[in-house]
Amino acid sequence: MTSNVKEIFAGAGGASPAPAALAAKVRTLAPSMTRSMQRVAEAVAGDPAGCAALTVTGLAELTGTSEATVVRTARLLGYPGYRDLRLALAGLAAQQQSGRAPSVTADIAVDDPIADVVAKLAYDEQQTLADTAAGLDTAQLGAAVTALAAARRIDIYGIGASSLVGQDLAQKLLRIGLIAHAHGDPHLAITNAVQLRAKDVAIAITHSGSTGDVIEPLRVAFEHGATTIAITGRPDGPVSQYADHILTTSTARESELRPAAMSSRTSQLLVVDCLFVGVAQRTYESAAPALSASYEALAHRHSPRSTGR
Repeated sequence: MTSNVKEIFAGAGGASPAPAALAAKVRTLAPSMTRSMQRVAEAVAGDPAGCAALTVTGLAELTGTSEATVVRTARLLGYPGYRDLRLALAGLAAQQQSGRAPSVTADIAVDDPIADVVAKLAYDEQQTLADTAAGLDTAQLGAAVTALAAARRIDIYGIGASSLVGQDLAQKLLRIGLIAHAHGDPHLAITNAVQLRAKDVAIAITHSGSTGDVIEPLRVAFEHGATTIAITGRPDGPVSQYADHILTTSTARESELRPAAMSSRTSQLLVVDCLFVGVAQRTYESAAPALSASYEALAHRHSPRSTGR
């Protein structure tokens, strides 16, 4: 073993992700890896049982990479070293052999019957939610909930499909008495971000982690002292440098008939619901009456209108 690899093994620490989180992390992080690291990630995701039986040297030879690349990939996936990755691979292989559904389904074809489309979309949605839940850092989530529950004001930034998710979160928070605004216009987002201060919270929603119209207002909010949160599928993307807390989402595989916006929105909505429920729990004494009041105010709009005089 080279000294470089020994240095990577040395000083490793922290808790390793559960086996269920391994497949989720591979799917989430692989697109941002180097090509050599992608080969390692694809190998362990494609054949966890076979790779679990390999030494670090064996996996390096199998993937045409180096021992250092294998260990760096393991650590990027959240494991202190290759030994910990092997244990997770063995656990994942055992789960797959127990009869669970495979992690990948076929892409939707142009001539698929509608029943097959429903089945494939349903499975992909389930997998996306499971991957997001498995990979979500609950410590980061808890810190984000704490900040939101105590916030004077909350600004949410998103563009396109992410803007819809931002609106959903803002509406939920408003219903429990918090001051929250979703901004889909980048100019308005920046002019509002300038007004934020230390007791405020800014949330950026960007699957790619590199959407300039979302990153810019988050940067402004960050520089003005607000607590900043990023909901992103790329935790290593540019948005992370201005985020105090990062909540990672997962997505199903993108295909011609299923663009990234569809699957990313599913995982973003799960994170948004987790944030909302967490905040409602923390502020229950004020949130419960606020929710009841909003239900009462809207109740007559959900009742059939009388046509009699």
